Amino acid sequence: MSAATPPLLPIAQSERIAILDILRGCALLGILLMNIECFVGPLDAGTTGIDPQLTGVDRLADALIYVLIQGKFYTLFSLLFGMGFAVMSKRAADVGRAFMPFYLRRSLGLLTIGLIHAVLIWSGDILVLYSLMSLPLLTSRRLSTAALPFTGVLLYLIPVALMSIYCWADFIVSTSSNSANIKSWQAVLAQNGTETAQVIREQRHAYGAGSYVQATVQRLHDVTNDLESIIINGVHVLGMFFLGTWFVRSGAILQPERYRRLFAWLRWGAWPLGLTAMLLSVHLASWQDVTRVDPRAFSAFALSMIAGLLMCLGYLAWGIRAAFALTWAAPAGRMALSNYLLQSVVCTLIFYGYGLGFFERLPRVWQLPFAIVLFTFQLALSRWWLQRFRFGPCEWLWRSFTYLRWEPLRVASTVR
Repeated sequence: MSAATPPLLPIAQSERIAILDILRGCALLGILLMNIECFVGPLDAGTTGIDPQLTGVDRLADALIYVLIQGKFYTLFSLLFGMGFAVMSKRAADVGRAFMPFYLRRSLGLLTIGLIHAVLIWSGDILVLYSLMSLPLLTSRRLSTAALPFTGVLLYLIPVALMSIYCWADFIVSTSSNSANIKSWQAVLAQNGTETAQVIREQRHAYGAGSYVQATVQRLHDVTNDLESIIINGVHVLGMFFLGTWFVRSGAILQPERYRRLFAWLRWGAWPLGLTAMLLSVHLASWQDVTRVDPRAFSAFALSMIAGLLMCLGYLAWGIRAAFALTWAAPAGRMALSNYLLQSVVCTLIFYGYGLGFFERLPRVWQLPFAIVLFTFQLALSRWWLQRFRFGPCEWLWRSFTYLRWEPLRVASTVR
């Protein structure tokens, strides 16, 4: 590499891909609408379907979020992460700079931010998982563009395959004539149920009535449990990373006009098919008891996973089609990391016991307008901030660590 090779610098405002910022902003709103019940109540009691204890408008609100939002916008956010990776990889290749050192620092920075967030603020964090899965994502650089979507879908569906094995084992044991095997398997399921119920009780006490220190100890326990299941939780995220990489390398996200038929099918084919699969999943099992295993619940889980992928891609295509009407979301998307962390700070201070103490006191139906009001505030704050600064505060710290120098923050600053 010659001395004249230009350095790899942060993406300038003029180089940003506007549609990615718009989609990130929309995904942030969807994630907040999904996460809000996990702020209001115990983390492990949320996002398991339509709560059977809810009635009336609360149940309707829960159903709408479960069918239309949950598992779709988190998936979209993962897809966009993969797109961002591909954009950075392409820029490094264009200027002839080594990508690996830069990317490893970026991943380490994200891991650090994620651990701080997960332990000190909210244990429902996704940044730690993203940072860890960003490492195997490097293998995508060796794959052909055509291989990326197949690899991505295969990885995404691995949890469904693992659940199939789990259910098949349950069927074999339950129909076995060996009573010892049946008792042993039933003991395993009972132990899982007991442990899950105990975790929920601990979260209810620590987050709802505990001090900040007690909540932090519980968060550390939650994070440790999540890391133990990272293979299951991470592979479908990695699959979405691979799919996102394909959208950039193929040119589909940069030149969508060349892929009109693909995006039309995603809008009018994938999204309706996904919605149908989701409704069928609800019909089979509207609430999934994590302490039980049965074919009906598994079928509902598998359908919800497939629906999440199809509807996510449909939302992507609709977002591209309606980008002209969604530009209001771009400022929040440009500050996606800061806004994601701010959502956790605000919600834990309002709902947790060491804050205002509204834990399990906000009805489900009122959680949705609360989330929309909070996001509206974030939009206004993001617009105000970006009129004065080049990056969000957390983005600035992350970029400065990644590029090993303090990046100019104020809009008036000039890059040397």
